[in-house]
Amino acid sequence: MPRVAKKASGRAPLDAADPNGLMSLPQPPSSKSHIPNVRPGDENTNPIVLSPDKSTQPTVSTVRTKRKADASELEEIEEIDDEDPRLDILKWNCTQVRRKVKNFIESKEMKIGEFQDAIGVSSRSYNTFLKMTGEKGSESNTYFHAHRFFLKRELQGIKEPKKKPASKQAKLDTEKKYDVSGIHLPGEEEGKVQVYDTCDEVRKKIHAHLRDPNVTKAGFLREIVKTYPPEQAVKFQGNSLTRFLDMSGANSGNTNAVFYAAYVFFEKLRIRDGQPKTKFREEMEKIWRSHGGFDIKTPHHNGYWCHASEFMYVDKYGQTGFGKRR
Repeated sequence: MPRVAKKASGRAPLDAADPNGLMSLPQPPSSKSHIPNVRPGDENTNPIVLSPDKSTQPTVSTVRTKRKADASELEEIEEIDDEDPRLDILKWNCTQVRRKVKNFIESKEMKIGEFQDAIGVSSRSYNTFLKMTGEKGSESNTYFHAHRFFLKRELQGIKEPKKKPASKQAKLDTEKKYDVSGIHLPGEEEGKVQVYDTCDEVRKKIHAHLRDPNVTKAGFLREIVKTYPPEQAVKFQGNSLTRFLDMSGANSGNTNAVFYAAYVFFEKLRIRDGQPKTKFREEMEKIWRSHGGFDIKTPHHNGYWCHASEFMYVDKYGQTGFGKRR
């Protein structure tokens, strides 16, 4: 999968000879005969292309080969300068850019740190932007730099990365790996398992789970819907998961059916694997046990009355409270 590297420095270009003899560019003087490795973030303006039917070692080239049923054709990748005015056009909103970032990282084309280096932002800016929702973050450096990154790839004709379909055996292995059918929780038959995680904690677990190369969002939804009693006939659509993952906040998305189902699924995995409760989990139990578990009935956007000198807040445990304005 091609990658867009960072802005070029004054270094000489790497060897760009195509292994199929389709194209040959001048090589800089060198005593070495091998082609050096190119890592994400290396300062080259040309995308990295993997040569078909050859070693997967990346080389720098301005063309790529597309395999078709009975023929191959060359498709040039347009070289776009970082100062190209087309990159200044805002095409996607904050929510769409956050989704693109998450999908890109989940595809494993780059690690989080590599992506941060590629777009030139700090981990603090990156994490802060991803935790926001809606149009929040429109002034963030991560929003603008990530937008330029994805727009440049689109203008170059680079398709968004997708997970490769898992083999039949891999699917069977994955089903076995995450099989929790032998675990039953109190209240599960009625769909009333007490929840002791916040929405943000469950989102973290979902993102980590989806990083498994053999796990898809559709497959994850098919698995967690089993946590509901069959008579309730609960069904999930892809946008149910997307809406929940796009939210941010301890109690944001608490009434979303995906939240409850995902919590039950991960709790079963924890028990099956004999994993201990985290300190945060134990604190959640102390806070919410007397309430019958975390509130999954009251919408997080529910309105509250308070004095003009007060403000309402939600702490990291999902509790609402009121503070005095200064």
